[in-house]
Parts: sequence; C-alpha cells; structure tokens
Amino acid sequence: MALPWLLVLELVLYAGCFICGIMSAVSLTITQGHFTGQCILYGTIEHNSSGLILEKPSHPSLCYFVSAISVCVAIYCFSLMLYWIYTSFVEVEVKRERLWLNVTLGVCLKVLFFLIVSGCILRIGRDRLCMTALRNVPCITSCEEAENTTWVSPYDGNQFYTGLYSAERSVWVNIFFWVLIVAVVFVQRHQVSGSEWSVSETEPFFRRPV
Repeated sequence: MALPWLLVLELVLYAGCFICGIMSAVSLTITQGHFTGQCILYGTIEHNSSGLILEKPSHPSLCYFVSAISVCVAIYCFSLMLYWIYTSFVEVEVKRERLWLNVTLGVCLKVLFFLIVSGCILRIGRDRLCMTALRNVPCITSCEEAENTTWVSPYDGNQFYTGLYSAERSVWVNIFFWVLIVAVVFVQRHQVSGSEWSVSETEPFFRRPV
C-alpha cells in the first residue's frame, strides 16, 4: 500500500533529522574526547610557554545533555520511519486520525524546544570559548587559527572549532527540518478536519427508522 504523499514527505524529513541528530552527537562527542572527556563549551583557553591549555571547562553533563537530545531525536525519527514503513505493508489503507496528528504536533513542538535550547547552548558556549582564545592567544585573529597552535598534552585541539561548528550547524539544520515537519503535519491535520466536516454535512439531520 502506497503512503500518502504528505506522509512520504514527512518521512523524508524524518530521515534528514535522523542524519543531523547523529552528526551533531558524533561531532560533539569526538570533540569532547579530544579534551579527555571534558566539556569545552563556556570554557577558557589559556596560553603558556608550552602551548594552549583548557581552563575552567563546563561540567561534562552539559555536553552530555546536548548529545543526548540529538541521539533521542535521531532514535525517535528512526522509530517513526520503521513504524510507517511497516504499516504501509500490513494495512490496506493508511489513515491518520486527528487525535494522533494533534499528539504528533505536540511532540514536534517539544522536540523543537529542546533542539533550540541545544543550539543556543552550542552557539553561546562556542562563542564564549572563542572569545577567550582571541583574548589570551597571541598572533591569532580568528578562533579557527587556534586549531593550528600547539596544545599541551593531553589536550588535542586541532579540530575543536570544526567539531563544535559541525555540531551546531547540524542542530540548526535539524531545527529547520522540524519546522517543515510541523507545517506538513499541520496540513495533514487540516485535511483530516476538512474531510470530517464534509462527512458530517452530508449526514441527514433525522435518520429514517429501520
């Protein structure tokens, strides 16, 4: 059984959200691993005679929170894709009731909220970190240049800005996809409401007794 084209579009967007969620979680986790598991967001980069060091990092749970949101969103999207693909094979006609569309809208709005919080944490935390690098590291004019500076072991900051930027970009692309999903679900809800209204108009006010 072929799925309605709006539902197919929604599943394609879920696939994009799944990829973005995995990419953001992986990028942030790898970056965190280069700093012995410490969360560099909102941290301070200092410079000494040996190279760059990380001072005053955030609690690791902050990065874990951002990664967990991305992973949970990815799992949710993957589960929905599997469910609707399975449903298309076992049911003759695929229909979505208004109640479940309302539930889906509510879930989408909650996902958007947590993704926006994650995006803001990444953006502000990265900017704070870069401000300290520009202030404390001599002879650099951008945060990317700090990647090419020597870092004191056990820190490996050769890709710290690239990793944070990739994680943040994936989150904001994910948010864009979820905004589109909300629009698609809203259109489906409007169609279901319209069809229910049309059916109710055709029903007689007084039924003939049997």
